[in-house]
Amino acid sequence: MTTTDRGGAPRRSRRKRRHPLGWLIALPVLAAGGWVWFQWQCWGLQVTRTEAALAALPKGFDGCRIVHLSDLHGHEYGRGSAELLAQVAEQEPDLIVVTGDLIDRDSQLQMVPALAKGLAAVAPTYYVTGNHEWSLGTGIVKELKRVLGQCGVTVLSNQFEILERGGDQIVLAGVDDPNGYADQITPEELYAQIREDAPGLFTLLLAHRNNHFEEYAAAGYDLIMSGHAHGGIVRLPLVGGVIGTNMRLFPEWTAGLYTLEDSTLFVSRGLGNNTVPFNGLRLFNRPELAVVTLRAE
Repeated sequence: MTTTDRGGAPRRSRRKRRHPLGWLIALPVLAAGGWVWFQWQCWGLQVTRTEAALAALPKGFDGCRIVHLSDLHGHEYGRGSAELLAQVAEQEPDLIVVTGDLIDRDSQLQMVPALAKGLAAVAPTYYVTGNHEWSLGTGIVKELKRVLGQCGVTVLSNQFEILERGGDQIVLAGVDDPNGYADQITPEELYAQIREDAPGLFTLLLAHRNNHFEEYAAAGYDLIMSGHAHGGIVRLPLVGGVIGTNMRLFPEWTAGLYTLEDSTLFVSRGLGNNTVPFNGLRLFNRPELAVVTLRAE
């Protein structure tokens, strides 16, 4: 519809112009909201809960709750890791496992005692090395292991222990990362020792590298808990992890439970995000405090 001016000619209706001040206000608000969301993706701690049904698990370990931490990369959630420790304690775990890449720099050794003592006060805690610790040199690794041990954490360096619960036993084993000593025993050799000393027992292996799943399964381990993958750095619905830590697209075994023959792998998405060259990047893949409950089938 048109209007008519005094001379009788039709006149077009004028649209109201948006004031530029609105955009000047909206753009910073949108940018700030995007930044807050991105920081939440990178550092917003998420507790996940998984039940792992395991055919070979003895009945005494049915319901055993494990808190799985991995790939912290020297980050502190709260002063003295207070936020992380509070979240761990809230899960009331029977066992805590830390599967490597605890630190990236030798200066980060100073944050280890508070974290280690806090974890050990909650539940028996076990640690294995990752590739990043070894990149700092054997001297730092030795010091890290010493500090962890003094603070109540059991370090498994190609070693195993027998755990008891409900009248049953399982083997908890741990291997150093392949970045470690060139002459260290292999996961296969460790499994052979286990079978000699503790024949017939269910085996839980702590090993940093998720991408060695085929090797662990071929050796015969029943359950493996790993990190290293960072959840695929970017995760997409129905797709999963997009970028591997070796920069390969769509890597395998990046988060959660997987099975291969008679072996089961659980992969933590990790707590830190120090992944080169995507330093500080996590999308749809928040830092994970994983709670894994074992179930006997």
